[in-house]
Amino acid sequence: MRPVTSLWVACVLLTACAGGSRHSRHGDLRFVDSETAGKARHAAYVAEQASARAATQAMASPLVRAIPPAVLALMQQDHDADELEKQLAECAVQAEQLGNARYFENRPPTRQECAEVVEHDRCGKPVTRAMQLGKQKHVLALACAEQVLKELWPAPFSIEQRYRYYPNARFLETISREKEARLIAEGCTEELRGTIKPDLVLHGDRDLLKSALTLDFKFPCPDSNLPKWTEYGPSSPYIGRTQGEIYKAALGGPALLISPGNGVRPR
Repeated sequence: MRPVTSLWVACVLLTACAGGSRHSRHGDLRFVDSETAGKARHAAYVAEQASARAATQAMASPLVRAIPPAVLALMQQDHDADELEKQLAECAVQAEQLGNARYFENRPPTRQECAEVVEHDRCGKPVTRAMQLGKQKHVLALACAEQVLKELWPAPFSIEQRYRYYPNARFLETISREKEARLIAEGCTEELRGTIKPDLVLHGDRDLLKSALTLDFKFPCPDSNLPKWTEYGPSSPYIGRTQGEIYKAALGGPALLISPGNGVRPR
């Protein structure tokens, strides 16, 4: 009887081994060969990473969410997109401070000062302090943004490029800086009616008629005003629509605002 008993014990032990399980942080792996177990662990790891990326993207800023995945993949470091947003927002803050310092030392202008008429343009239209400051701050912000984009944006970009957009035909063309300057000098601004001129157009590839992201700096005056897209008036073919809406329709990519107090936002 002893041999039979020994055989029975051996069978019980083998059954226990076969029915046992191997535990891992990715779940319960039954008794399998090492290659299969390795593949299972790798698949679980990939799933975990994809889930983490999705969660991170969901919590990301508007600018990071707006950048196409193909462009994000070209950025040299994982933090470059966040750094891009941070530095562009800082360009707005610096431009705000420097612009105000010229006239108001270390304080922002009041509502009354913003509304003050400081000059008239060639057509006799009044230019307010808010308008004057806005132009000066734009110059400062765009010079700063150019350096930031050269360092952090992995594709071409355009600064204050003027476009002529034909919404019915869904056709877009560029207007050269030389032609724009000539038309303005000749007083032929009517020929520029219906054109658009975003501050920054970040392209995803070499197609300079499409944007991955369009950005406009806004400097509210007084600074208690909320930054917002300009709405086109009766003299525009886009009456009732905003700059952001037309930028998106014409160039394809999302359009965001950059302001000193609010950073990068859709509106």
